[in-house]
Amino acid sequence: MIIGRNSELNQLETYYERDNSQIIVVYGQKYIGKTSLIREFIQDKPSYYYLAEACSEREQKYRLGSYLAELGIKSLKFPEFEQVFECFSLKHTQKKVIVFDEFQNIIKNCPYFLGKLTSFIHSKWNNQQYLVILMSSSVGFVENSMVEKIGDAAFELSGFIKLKELSFDALREHFCLYTNDDCATVYSILGGVPGLWEMFDIKLSVQENIIRSILSPSGNLRYVAQGFVNDELRETNVYNTILGSIALGKHKLNDLYEHTGFSRAKISVYLKNLSELELVGKVFSVDTEGHDNSQKGLYDITNNFVDFYYSFIFGKGSLLESLSKEEFFKFHVSPGLKQYTGKYYKKICLEYIQKQNSKNKLPFKAEHFGEWIGKQGNIDIVATDDNGKTLLALCVLDKPMVTYDDYEWMMFVAKKACLYADYIYLFAGTRFDEKLSLEGKIRSNLKLFLLDNI
Repeated sequence: MIIGRNSELNQLETYYERDNSQIIVVYGQKYIGKTSLIREFIQDKPSYYYLAEACSEREQKYRLGSYLAELGIKSLKFPEFEQVFECFSLKHTQKKVIVFDEFQNIIKNCPYFLGKLTSFIHSKWNNQQYLVILMSSSVGFVENSMVEKIGDAAFELSGFIKLKELSFDALREHFCLYTNDDCATVYSILGGVPGLWEMFDIKLSVQENIIRSILSPSGNLRYVAQGFVNDELRETNVYNTILGSIALGKHKLNDLYEHTGFSRAKISVYLKNLSELELVGKVFSVDTEGHDNSQKGLYDITNNFVDFYYSFIFGKGSLLESLSKEEFFKFHVSPGLKQYTGKYYKKICLEYIQKQNSKNKLPFKAEHFGEWIGKQGNIDIVATDDNGKTLLALCVLDKPMVTYDDYEWMMFVAKKACLYADYIYLFAGTRFDEKLSLEGKIRSNLKLFLLDNI
């Protein structure tokens, strides 16, 4: 049984159990677990699975013919799409599942493909019922280009299922031999992407996995981050420059302009393209009366592994080749790894707060979640309800101890943000200082959490 996909499996079963044929789109970034999900779903159902390569229309038809031949189904060497559908309609009376994986590779050269498919379903499949699943790892295509490409055939789609990253809890379940601290480090590197988890060996330490899978030339993760960019975009030198600049801390458009030398207009276009691929996002601060003290127009890398690559590896190729992998880790990864992990601790804490909220275990039912990005400092989590009740949270993992001074600083930032804290949650990695621990026992609206307790 795959981890963390019960909701998506139930959605697929719902579509399958509906009367009549259905066509749905299942999509999500690479390595998110689409194929594993579909494999789990179709294991007890008559089904066909075809992976569409990026090639010409004629070559696609040839490959479809070859696929049918491998199944023992006679067809033409270059069958028309209608003939392929007819072959899929042979055998079985039970509702069938037909999967076209990376279907955008067909649609881009044959935009009429979906129209032919829907026409055939409604007119020629002799009352047989099908669930057709169109899968794609090209999020940008599905969300921004597909409807225009396929035209009126879009009205025939029954629904969409977007696979999102799995939770930190799911990662802990997968890496069950690791400590919570190790799991937090792995999460900061690989995110909630199960396909990347599989490339780490849970019998090895985090350090050994980084050296073997990421730093080694033969590592199965060595070139994955570059693939997110190279497989979808042209002018990769420009995108590499922008991503590398953001990883260096250039989060504002003007900072990127000064560092890269590209025009602001050009940078904006490229940031938009990276955003469509879910590699870069614009960071927004919650809107408060203290908006004059907030920072605006910030960009950050939103894919954990891409962030790790551009933070620790990109631009260091000479060192990576001249040093042993162990030396490179010691001098160029290890010193900044805890701070890097701390950057993602707030996502882990937010997940915990939202989980508690869904169980009605917060002091109030939060309706809105965000963060404050201020000129004097940040507040990692701001949770509010429609009546103005507010919970503020600070999440610190990269310090050996969270102190009372850290708490006071957050309250100073809250004042600048014009945020009144009804409740305060502080999250640390391993410990709080004595004064803060005592304060947590005295004040009913102040709660302290350690990584091992969430």
